[in-house]
Amino acid sequence: MNLLETRIDLDAIAHNVRTMKALVGDAQLMCVVKADAYNHGVEQVVPVMEAAGADSFAVATFAEAEVVQAVSTLPVLAWLWVPGQVVPAGIEVAAPSIAHIRALVDASFTGCVHLKADTGMNRAGIDEQDWDEACALAAKAGLDVVGVMSHLACADDPSSGFTDTQVEAFCRAVDTARSHGLVVQRNHIANSPAALSRPHLRCDQVRTGVALYGLEPITGVDHGLRPAMSWVARVLAVKPVAAGEGVSYGLTWTAPVDGYTAVVSAGYADGVARAWQDHLDIGVGGQLYPQVGRVCMDQIVIWLGANEFGVAAGDEAVIFGQGGISATELARRAGTINYEIVCAPSGRTVRTYITAGKERQ
Repeated sequence: MNLLETRIDLDAIAHNVRTMKALVGDAQLMCVVKADAYNHGVEQVVPVMEAAGADSFAVATFAEAEVVQAVSTLPVLAWLWVPGQVVPAGIEVAAPSIAHIRALVDASFTGCVHLKADTGMNRAGIDEQDWDEACALAAKAGLDVVGVMSHLACADDPSSGFTDTQVEAFCRAVDTARSHGLVVQRNHIANSPAALSRPHLRCDQVRTGVALYGLEPITGVDHGLRPAMSWVARVLAVKPVAAGEGVSYGLTWTAPVDGYTAVVSAGYADGVARAWQDHLDIGVGGQLYPQVGRVCMDQIVIWLGANEFGVAAGDEAVIFGQGGISATELARRAGTINYEIVCAPSGRTVRTYITAGKERQ
């Protein structure tokens, strides 16, 4: 018995990949598996995605790319690196500046390159005034530039006009690359929300992330995705508390009536943020119970009231996921995004996998 685990439903992952693959039609499906597949586990998730229709993978770092390479033969793109780093064999790279292009030229890099254009997000990417120089340098050096890529700033808001502004810039970037003789046939700007809400942005391929894990990227819309992660702790003890007695550090919460509390095996060392305090409802036996008092390093406390459903030590306590509130609902309450919520489980959390109704580690 694990005191704290994330349960990853691999059948849900497969469903979400198939859903996105069918949705994007002729475009290739690039599955983003950075940050250990959004904390779902690359080694288990990548083969499932490949079998369900992934065409390629994307990560942030070279180290992440090598982990993907160990379990898949599909192309893998990495976009977070600094000039001077040695690019591991077989990895495709994004070039977000002229300095990166020069580094690839100096290293006689022969792999696939994706030119990363800044189209208005003002994070990483080649600025528009430098596109001609960057493309000319890449063309003269004979780099194998296979596509232009960019990141959208506001795609999760389908009404945002700024996405249209970025798309216009992206088209100019692609035209610039082609004007220098670069054969760019795998251009991509659409992330999960853009792929779902703006079919015309699917281009040659789409770069989907959060949707693959069953998290809805557009607030208030349901695209039939299935959340894959549940975070499950255990009830350690049930204790009687009298009306007016305080609970946990600082005694910031007091019992409104005589009743019971339960101690749950998760704290901020495991990823339960103190900022989630008073926003959590923990699922036990199909009922939801409010978290009360301070979030501690190893434990949280929930209020059972009269404990009419007989919560007892050893019961499962769902922080989010099946049997509790969703990661998206917790994000809404805590004033963050569901991406951050699924990346939170850490510390003593053990990852287990479920497929066809069977659980394994």
